[in-house]
Amino acid sequence: MAIIEFPKDMKWGAATASYQVEGGAFEDGRGASIWDTFSRTPGKVLNGDNGDVACDTYHRYEEDIKLMKELGIDSYRFSVAWPRIFPNGRGEVNQPGVDFYHRFVDTLLENGIEPMCTLYHWDLPQALQDEGGWANRSTIDAFVEYSEFMFKEFQGKIKNWITLNEPWCVSFLSNFIGEHAPGNKDLQLATDISHHLMVAHGRSVKAFRTLKIDGQIGYAPNVTWKEPFSNKQEDIDACKREVGWFVEWFMDPVFKGSYPQFMVDWFESKGVKMNIQDGDLQDISQPIDFLGINYYTGNVARYKENSGLFDSEDLDMNYERTDIGWPIYPEGFYKVLTYITELYGQVPIYITENGACYNDEAENGRVKDQRRITYLQLHLAALKRSMDSGVNIKGYLTWSLMDNFEWAFGYSMRFGIVHVDFRTLVRTKKDSYYWYKQTLENGWFDLTY
Repeated sequence: MAIIEFPKDMKWGAATASYQVEGGAFEDGRGASIWDTFSRTPGKVLNGDNGDVACDTYHRYEEDIKLMKELGIDSYRFSVAWPRIFPNGRGEVNQPGVDFYHRFVDTLLENGIEPMCTLYHWDLPQALQDEGGWANRSTIDAFVEYSEFMFKEFQGKIKNWITLNEPWCVSFLSNFIGEHAPGNKDLQLATDISHHLMVAHGRSVKAFRTLKIDGQIGYAPNVTWKEPFSNKQEDIDACKREVGWFVEWFMDPVFKGSYPQFMVDWFESKGVKMNIQDGDLQDISQPIDFLGINYYTGNVARYKENSGLFDSEDLDMNYERTDIGWPIYPEGFYKVLTYITELYGQVPIYITENGACYNDEAENGRVKDQRRITYLQLHLAALKRSMDSGVNIKGYLTWSLMDNFEWAFGYSMRFGIVHVDFRTLVRTKKDSYYWYKQTLENGWFDLTY
């Protein structure tokens, strides 16, 4: 046996996001988001799927919270749909949307589940996008207005707040690579947006402190790890740039009050100019209470001139892959967590997303997803290894509670520990649900199982 045991005070949870699960897209005064627009643009989302219904959590939240209660989680991370609160991004409040989240949060609390609220998980109000979106600094002000409203409205109910989810995806994936809404392909634009996002984060943290809100606040960047193929300096440097795009670019401004010079220099070599206004870095570098980390995959990489943005190519090392095509690389989870701790000290960390895509279907009321169980075992073992190496892990929230709308992949990719039949919306607990439940009850698992 190889027992992996966790501290008694470890927090355990699961995570979702509003556009991916809620549905009710045009009900009760909710405004349009950029994902409503993007998913209706031909060729942007697989099979023309959209989040109009998704998992219908807007109507079925009591059923979903019952699943959480049975699972035994301490914490549930969800996001608020900004256009459900401010249909136009700012100004007039949509009370039915506010009332929904009160019902939702109250039901979580009644079931002994701590809400962890993400303010921005990508569903920007379309009205703000029409004004330039995150490229327009007025969106920063609109986000702070929205944040302040939420802080005051839910004070005493929600104690754990996340400003932004995966700013790399909001900026570079969405506005340079173009895979996500709004689908631009402009490196300067994406870099400007990355900065504006971090200013919005910092100013929301300032508002949280000014209002003296009881609770904790942080943000949740996604990270990866690229292991150099050799000890050649060019391979090491190529991997440093790839990792730095996720880690230092979005963490140095928070923890050090500056952007990493090696990344600034590289972007400048690509013709990108940094547009930083006076006071921005002071705003961004507000102290936070915890760091959320989202990790799924990594790889071995090496230098290759003119390959991608960073002269870096991933090598196919014949690692097993999940059904979305991502290499399974738990070693990278350990490596990136210890790297973050080396850079920034023992900042409290919650794993706010970690999970795997496997498209197993229900047969006779059961979903046999042993591959997901193995993925979770390997990554939780890597997590414990990082904890034993000095990384200050406070909690782990798996992605995802249930299968949902997987952005550009539509409904074709399943990350849940609960299966959702997207025709009938019937929920079926997967084998991984029962494995996770058992692990939470025990506080340990057998890696050899």
